[in-house]
Amino acid sequence: MSSPAAGQAAVSSGRDTGEGRPTRVRWKMFLLLLGVVALNYIDRGSVSVALPLITEDLGLSKETTGFVLSAFFWTYALMQIPGGWLIDRFGPRVMASGACVGWGIAQAATAAATGAGSLLGYRLLLGAVEAPVMPAGGKLNAQWLPAKERGRGAVLLDGGAPLGAALGGIIISALIAWTGSWRISFVIAGVATVVVGLLAHWYVRNTPRAHPGVNEAEAAYIERAHAEEDAEAPGTDERTGLRPYLKYRSFWAMCLGWMGFNGVFYGLLTWGPLYLSESKGFDIKTIGWSTLAIFGSGFVGELIGGWIADHWRSRGAGANKVMRTLMGIAGAAVVAGLLGVVLVPDALTAVLLLSGVLFFLRWAGLFWSLPSILGGRANAGVMGGAMNLAGNIAGIVTPIVVGFIVGGTGSYTWALLYFVGAGLLFTASSLVLDYSRRLAVR
Repeated sequence: MSSPAAGQAAVSSGRDTGEGRPTRVRWKMFLLLLGVVALNYIDRGSVSVALPLITEDLGLSKETTGFVLSAFFWTYALMQIPGGWLIDRFGPRVMASGACVGWGIAQAATAAATGAGSLLGYRLLLGAVEAPVMPAGGKLNAQWLPAKERGRGAVLLDGGAPLGAALGGIIISALIAWTGSWRISFVIAGVATVVVGLLAHWYVRNTPRAHPGVNEAEAAYIERAHAEEDAEAPGTDERTGLRPYLKYRSFWAMCLGWMGFNGVFYGLLTWGPLYLSESKGFDIKTIGWSTLAIFGSGFVGELIGGWIADHWRSRGAGANKVMRTLMGIAGAAVVAGLLGVVLVPDALTAVLLLSGVLFFLRWAGLFWSLPSILGGRANAGVMGGAMNLAGNIAGIVTPIVVGFIVGGTGSYTWALLYFVGAGLLFTASSLVLDYSRRLAVR
């Protein structure tokens, strides 16, 4: 293959060159990552879908249920920065595929839970082994995509979250109905995840030139875009670790914005099914279909948000104008929708409003382009780990807080207002973040 410099001269776009039409392996790989992340959320959300049965089977109180739902995020958050460092050191391929195989095994093992203690232990294990997958996706976004395509890449990666949450409600509830057991459904989901992890290891590569399916035209196109990006960026694209970034407002805005986003999303993911069961009287089948509608809307919204961002940027709009406008609209819609759920008691209206909330909330998937924008390709793993650590602090706190709120008040009203506060944090942080330049570290 020719050198990156030759590739820069040969290719100025993704169209035909002397090397032929560029392959599109990068998009095939991100579609595979979409499936991996979807399985991630099917597995992590399976406890919430089966919660009405699990709480009865194991005799869990509301407060204990909150700790069980939170336990996943303790180890998931703890392993974010170490996982990001390992991704920058050893590459995203082995970390992402190894995580997928590992959490499939942990998911299947959860079927052996006999009480609150063992269930909590299996959730801790699941969180630890799932931790590297999203920072690895952020690293692949940096290594494989030109800056003008990273919005679509980010939402394809992160779109697996609402897609998995949507399909998980149907799949897990259907497996429970088919097998008559939440335990057997967990084993089936775990085995399927291991198979997909092995597929990911076979197909994913750390860089374009390492992939046998990438032709010269595609590799040169990506390399030229990266060279132009590096020429315009201040500082260096060498591994520096996390410490130099701690002095920047945009670093903290990225972390706090992701924390606010996850305060809403994880709150609805963990407690949403039980809220629909207890407040709206839904049975397990209705919960499954409602979850599909709510989180399916999030998946559609995420893809539309990514398309709008990249299309607007391609027409010459600046990064700050695009991102601040989209995040501001999303934040306002999320807060208004959640307030509507508080004020309107009708069950169907609540599902429609929550569907609207998820549609706009998932525009925040564009945040997964930030680790490479702010930290460059060399530090995208550790930056993504830091961002996801902050987000999963909300994952730790939110299920516990909601458990005590619901247990203490017997109502979900204040829990929904807690989600409104998280939405305001997401909105404010998104509006002060500078999306236009790499943070200068040396």
